[in-house]
Amino acid sequence: MTEYPVYRGRRLRDGSAVRSLVRETRLSPEQTLLPLFVEAGEGIRIEVPSMPGVYRSSVEGILEDAREAMELGVGGVILFGIPETKDDEGSGAWAEDGVVQTAVRELKAELPELLVATDVCLCEYTSHGHCGVLEGNGVLNDPTLELLARTALSHARAGADIVAPSDMMDGRVGAIRQALDGAGFPQLPIMSYAVKYASAFYGPFRDAADSTPLLGDRRGYQMDPANAEEALREVWADLEEGADIVMVKPALAYLDIIRRVKDEVEVPVAAYHVSGEYAAIMAAVERGWLGDEAMEEALLSIRRAGADIVISYWAREFARRC
Repeated sequence: MTEYPVYRGRRLRDGSAVRSLVRETRLSPEQTLLPLFVEAGEGIRIEVPSMPGVYRSSVEGILEDAREAMELGVGGVILFGIPETKDDEGSGAWAEDGVVQTAVRELKAELPELLVATDVCLCEYTSHGHCGVLEGNGVLNDPTLELLARTALSHARAGADIVAPSDMMDGRVGAIRQALDGAGFPQLPIMSYAVKYASAFYGPFRDAADSTPLLGDRRGYQMDPANAEEALREVWADLEEGADIVMVKPALAYLDIIRRVKDEVEVPVAAYHVSGEYAAIMAAVERGWLGDEAMEEALLSIRRAGADIVISYWAREFARRC
């Protein structure tokens, strides 16, 4: 008789029922959020060239996408706006009849059970493409806070279920929390982009949202990809200001950061599987270099790293496969 070790891992790998029974990490559609790009106007449906399967749509198209996502069991949607006009301040971000505000009202009227989160930032609305008030080549932190608070409050009035500031200004969570509480929205959660790196993986998103800076870059307020300890400082700062959920962005290139944040805090952790990460896998799938399973494996790795919520452009397709 052949000698063999007592431990035989294959005993729990053979047979789909046993394999599923002992699976350590599970990701379900309800733990995902689907990003949607809503564009001002009517009858608009434009595929983003660098993001196969992702569209810029006017409100009627957003309603169709959101309804399908909800029927598939996706946890909710997060909206990004593309306005008709832009200015130096980004005033379209907080307009009561703005593109996101209009979309939120329509979604909550047609699909009241749908969870609707909104991105709170100015970059899609400013003529210069930066996330705050620009002076010379630099973004002014404190003058930007009031504008972000006004934006979040306008989303709350429209009916948003979660507001998600992504600008990376210091103190913006506190400013938003104070504005929401003062206006009668103390129960509205803030999902803070607490850890947002100055990443090379945002390119396709900037194409989709028309948010590429016209001058300079965002390294003055987004984090250095080399830093990990800083991520924990940013998380704790946002929690102390009133954040309810903290996010790490990007996800795949920062799985170690997701794990460290999850080990550090006792609040839900979100991770954004960003446009470049999505586009890279989709390009490989289209060329036959990878199968669709690669995208599913990528999302599972984000969950395994510790994310409670996974934001992904592939959320609907993942739900179809479950």
